Formats: sequence, structure tokens, C-alpha cells
Amino acid sequence: MSEVDDMDRRLLRLLQDDADMPISQLAELAGVSTGACWRRLERLESSGVILGREIEVDYRALGYEVQVFLRVTLEKTEPNAFHEFLKAARDVAEVGDIQSLLGRVDIRMDVRARDLAHYQEIYRERILTLPHISEIEALMLVSEVKNTNRLPI
Repeated sequence: MSEVDDMDRRLLRLLQDDADMPISQLAELAGVSTGACWRRLERLESSGVILGREIEVDYRALGYEVQVFLRVTLEKTEPNAFHEFLKAARDVAEVGDIQSLLGRVDIRMDVRARDLAHYQEIYRERILTLPHISEIEALMLVSEVKNTNRLPI
């Protein structure tokens, strides 16, 4: 990774507020020329500091009202259990995030469903059929207090 200076941090803070901001506006707010702003963004992207720009979808607006976090412990008696589980879990369309963890729990997954009946269908037909599951704990989201990928840079 290349050196990130104060101007880079200022640009990153502004982009975290609005990733779609035109470069001319970003440059003006950062107090730098448009050309210099563009070159800095190119450098931040090529060095891997900026990985991309994403749209944020409101799943509830699309009818997905239920979000459940699953904590999965795997039965690890087979050598490829972890790999086989992850390969199959990636194919469950309603699973958003899959994270591997150190500790008692091996995997954390986020499942989104239209309603409780839909969640039960996903759980019974797609989750419980995943290989090598030893234990599952389900935590249903009640409210989201804070959800951000923003870094305090």
C-alpha cells in the first residue's frame, strides 16, 4: 500500500459521505485542482485503498422484511468440511454475508427473507441441507441501531 496523506484522507472522508460525487465537486470541497483530485483517486484505486464504489439497496423496500444472523458450528471430522460447507452456502441466494470466525462459532451468515414463513422455508430447505453442520444459532434482527462501513479517517 502506498502512503496515504492528509489530502487522501480528506478525499476518502468526502467519498464516504457521497461516493457518486462528481470529481469537480470533490476537488472543490477538498481544496485541490480537478486534475490532482483525479490523479489521487487513481492512485488510491490502483494501490487498493479504494476497492470500488457500490450502490446501497434497501432490502425492505423490495419486500424483504426479515433478517436473521446465523452462527454456525461445523462438524469438522471430515478434512474438507469447511470448504464443502462454504461452497454450498455461497449458492443460497438469500444468504448475503458469510464470514469465517475464530472461536467456538465457525461461520456467521446473514439471511434475508420476505417474512417469517419465507425464512422458515429457506431455513428448512436450504440452510439445514448444507453439509457438515453441527450446531446453528439464529438471531433475528429487531432493529438496526448503527450500520456503517465508514472509517474514522
